[in-house]
Amino acid sequence: MKKETITILGCGWLGLPLAQKLVAGGYSVKGSTTREEKLEALHDAGVEPWLVRLDPEVTGDDIVAFLQSDTLIVNIPPLRRDDIIEYHIEQFSSLIDALGQSPVRSLLLVSSTSVYPALNREVTEEDAADSESLAGQALLLVEEMLMQESGFQTTVLRFGGLVGYDRNPEKYLASMTGITHPDQPMNLIHRDDCVKIIMEIIRLKQWGEVFNACSPLHPLRKEYYGRAAAIAGIELPPLVSSDDPAPFKLVNSDKLINALHYCFLHPDPLAQSV
Repeated sequence: MKKETITILGCGWLGLPLAQKLVAGGYSVKGSTTREEKLEALHDAGVEPWLVRLDPEVTGDDIVAFLQSDTLIVNIPPLRRDDIIEYHIEQFSSLIDALGQSPVRSLLLVSSTSVYPALNREVTEEDAADSESLAGQALLLVEEMLMQESGFQTTVLRFGGLVGYDRNPEKYLASMTGITHPDQPMNLIHRDDCVKIIMEIIRLKQWGEVFNACSPLHPLRKEYYGRAAAIAGIELPPLVSSDDPAPFKLVNSDKLINALHYCFLHPDPLAQSV
């Protein structure tokens, strides 16, 4: 049976290895970049390369042809700018207009746990509101825009902090003058798990859902960076504590684990820096 065609809008640090896995799995994959010099890398990975920008209107290669797919994966985080919320909404308004001319019936949005405020407790998918982060506010508004569309089904995947490969704690220790909020738990997920989770959502056709995706274990910041310092053989920067405990959230991924029968490849972020 011929597998469907998948378009990935945003083939960067996460999108490119995802595209490679999809190609290896027998899917026909189109992938976009905003930089011409990256087109060759996409081609070499077996991905049909496209130059597409949302600034905020869709520009670049023929967007109608780019969106001739069964499934669209959108992996474009909000840009850091003064009008981050308005700009991100304009980007997705333009994309939604383009989707009206496409056969796409399933859309996966890569979102973030920044949509949750620090409630000093465990948070589930229903707790997204009143984010302290402008990026979180922008993402939540875009999530709602896509979920309200009737022409396609959207699944929102809220990842924790992305780690793995070149994103490791040892890399950042040298530039840290101190470990702030040392007793604050962390919500992290390895790139290998991100890719596998997206593959499983597509395989199982889990559309019209909202899922958290974080490793089930939540090390404290002092534990996470302490282990990294020990492995690297360097001194841990001083712990910077305050009289008031730092607000926190523990992102619960049980809904995803149960729906996909998912077993994390990297359940313990402390082991990821080995």
